[in-house]
Amino acid sequence: MELMNLTATPLVSMSVSPFETRLLPVIIGPKRGTLLIVDDEVGPRQSLRFVFKGEYDILMAKSGEEAIDILEKNPLTDVVISDIRMTGISGIDLLAALKKIDQDIQVIMLTAYETIETARAALRLGACDYLNKPFDIPAIRTAVGGALEKRLIARQLRKNTEQLSGLQKQIQDERIETSLHRTQGEIYASVIHDINNPLTIISCFSEMINSCIGELNQVEGENLLALRSQMSQITAQVTKCHDISHRYLGFLRQQKDERVSVNVKQIFTDLGDLLKSHKEAQGHAFTIHKLTHDEYAEINGTDLIQILLNLIVNAFQCAPGTAVELAARRLDLPMDPEIFIETASRRFINLEAFVNRPPLMQISVTDNGPGIPENVLPRIFESFFTTKPIGKGTGLGLGIVERLIRNANGVLHVDTKPGRGTEFTIYLPSGSA
Repeated sequence: MELMNLTATPLVSMSVSPFETRLLPVIIGPKRGTLLIVDDEVGPRQSLRFVFKGEYDILMAKSGEEAIDILEKNPLTDVVISDIRMTGISGIDLLAALKKIDQDIQVIMLTAYETIETARAALRLGACDYLNKPFDIPAIRTAVGGALEKRLIARQLRKNTEQLSGLQKQIQDERIETSLHRTQGEIYASVIHDINNPLTIISCFSEMINSCIGELNQVEGENLLALRSQMSQITAQVTKCHDISHRYLGFLRQQKDERVSVNVKQIFTDLGDLLKSHKEAQGHAFTIHKLTHDEYAEINGTDLIQILLNLIVNAFQCAPGTAVELAARRLDLPMDPEIFIETASRRFINLEAFVNRPPLMQISVTDNGPGIPENVLPRIFESFFTTKPIGKGTGLGLGIVERLIRNANGVLHVDTKPGRGTEFTIYLPSGSA
């Protein structure tokens, strides 16, 4: 059967047989999208329905007015294929109306009478593609597949933005207990400091995605894989913001976190991916000594990432071209008590509450920076204390590290050698899967 015989206006150029079209690759993701076909001629509508009936949920409209009514009743419609020349509302006017209803909907415009003016108008109003009749089946499949990918990406970006807005409102609306009023300023500053890192990464990936979507008509191949990876990173960072906000809300309500275990090997992998896009990591060397086996520590996963991220970024900021190393190992014997002796270049946090009972997880962040002067070392964990220039530091990072270490019943050891570098070593109870 030839699809061209269904209408006086040829819609599909049959460069492949109907049997070959069944074998064409489908480039969309796992979601089954909803496709709205708009044409005032029955032949083109049925032709497109035949092409896509096995891949999408199909809606059809014989006019622009009917298409608007369908979209208002079916807000989850993903992609629209619309003819430009129709009786009543034209395809260009329909495109503008659809974008007012749903700015993220993807619209592919079709025409047998192309003009520069109509092409420019369609693209200016946000059409994701503009195809001439007749065209072959692979071309229309690729266009619709790419449009659905754009739709899913745009929807996920909007969902992440709405979730972040909701978290910000929740934090703003939370009332602080009277007994905690004296720490109100520090708590709010800590929330802002902790969320700033994931927000920076979200902003970076969002700009990359928007730039890529704006320049491409179809999203496929390496571009598609890159976009999916970037969306995964954004979603992970939104989840991290969610965890951070609820951790602080729990602190304000004087709730104690449940004891949980986290896979340190996985945390190292996530941290490495995160720092690839972190602006503070640029121009520095960062090495992760990967664990050969899964090892667990008793601490909230978001807290451990925040501790290590603050220590690593703090090392990056101490001098240009700093080299930082991250390592961990499991200790099956108690620590030698002589190790826990403070000197002018060594300091411990939460040693008084630490239980030196194996198994323990030892995690270290080592840098080759300038080290910490003896007169500065006793003050580095004070809130708002910083030796960095104005605008380069808040003095909150190490204060947050101290609070999270205490909350996890761990201990932090600082060993610094002026001119030779600093090592922060964390000891935590070893957990299990």
